[in-house]
Amino acid sequence: MQPSPTSAPQPPPDTRQLRRVALSGLLGTAVEFYDFLVYGTVAALVFGDLFFPKADPAVGTIAAFGTFAAGYVARPLGGIVFGHFGDRLGRKSMMLLTMLLMGCGSFLIGLLPTYDAIGVWAPVLLVTLRVVQGLAIGGEWGGATLMVVEHAERTQGARRGLWSSFTQLGAPLGSVLSAGVVTLVSALPDDEFRAWGWRVPFLLSILLLGVGLFVRLKVAESPLFAQAKREPKPDRPPVVEVLRRPKPVLLAACVGIGAFTAQSLLTGFMISYAVQHGYTRPQVLTAVTVASCVALVVLPAASALSDRVGRRPVVLAGAVASAALAFPVLALVNSGSPALLILALALGHGVAQSTMYGPLGALLSEMFGTRVRYTGASLGYQAATLLGAGFSPLIASSLLASSGGSSAPVSLLLCGGAAITALTVWRLRETHTDTLDAPASPANSPTPEGTLR
Repeated sequence: MQPSPTSAPQPPPDTRQLRRVALSGLLGTAVEFYDFLVYGTVAALVFGDLFFPKADPAVGTIAAFGTFAAGYVARPLGGIVFGHFGDRLGRKSMMLLTMLLMGCGSFLIGLLPTYDAIGVWAPVLLVTLRVVQGLAIGGEWGGATLMVVEHAERTQGARRGLWSSFTQLGAPLGSVLSAGVVTLVSALPDDEFRAWGWRVPFLLSILLLGVGLFVRLKVAESPLFAQAKREPKPDRPPVVEVLRRPKPVLLAACVGIGAFTAQSLLTGFMISYAVQHGYTRPQVLTAVTVASCVALVVLPAASALSDRVGRRPVVLAGAVASAALAFPVLALVNSGSPALLILALALGHGVAQSTMYGPLGALLSEMFGTRVRYTGASLGYQAATLLGAGFSPLIASSLLASSGGSSAPVSLLLCGGAAITALTVWRLRETHTDTLDAPASPANSPTPEGTLR
């Protein structure tokens, strides 16, 4: 039967599937960052009092951010566990499992009784759920990113950066959603916000979870994984293969440190810092939301540019910009002006951080062969989050307490993270023209020759 001349042309099946996979990656990382940033925001506002009331305010804030770090500590382990099964059983099943664990963990945090109700069990349960979330997130990003990158390889391989940016866009989208919801509930009277309002953002995560699972159930398995699965299985587990020659995974971790240091300091930590410097909660959350909206534009633009000029120059430009803006950004925040606060976060987070972060999905995927790509990319990425984001708020809070409130330590942390990324990029070989088809080709296998210049 001939198609009707008036019917609209349909995209090839592979392209339709790629779009569906890209949407599933976007929703998955949006859930991930929504849940994690909601926690960071609420921890900065009230968790010190609700779960650590015996501590003085400064120690309570540090303890609250300590539970934030607990989630990050579990992420590399999650990358190893889910990466192993993702490389052996498939990307799709792990994507579904990690999203389910993440969303349910966030929902249960919204149901937790506080210290006043059950005493020490409140912070114990809080840390436990954070660890569960960290394990899930450790496997979430790798599965979502590789599904997009490996599908894109078969249909639009020259645009892996652009297509992988949909997964990366989940970070600012999750930030916009979390800041918007927390802004609404933080407008409640303070006693109501502390009594029940803080729970609402966590409970609403169940809606994102439902939508994300619905979309992910409809995606097909990665064609590159299906191809590699037909080959004989290697004798050693993927993590052993990766760690036998650890330079690529160490480089993958270091190249992401700058982006995650900037992300954690200019979102969750900045909320606590700015409120302590006289801004209202709605003013700070509005600034975070505007910065995230800027990131929604800059991030895909930087990723698309990396398809044309390479991953290295784009990430390097973001690192240099982040270091150059570190002290001006904090000076603008310290001005006390809400307009300058918005400008500071838009430049530091929306522009500089997004330029570093956008190409990471494609870059890290290109550093490993198909049989170990889930494990290698996940482990490198999650180690970067642990080192760059997991401890930065805790370190910054401690340094502020010991330095009499000077913002210089925060600026130096931003500079340090950016410097690590810049030096690592200098050591990497350009990969944006490599092929991903081979299960373990010399160009993208986990060997020093595959990633070093």
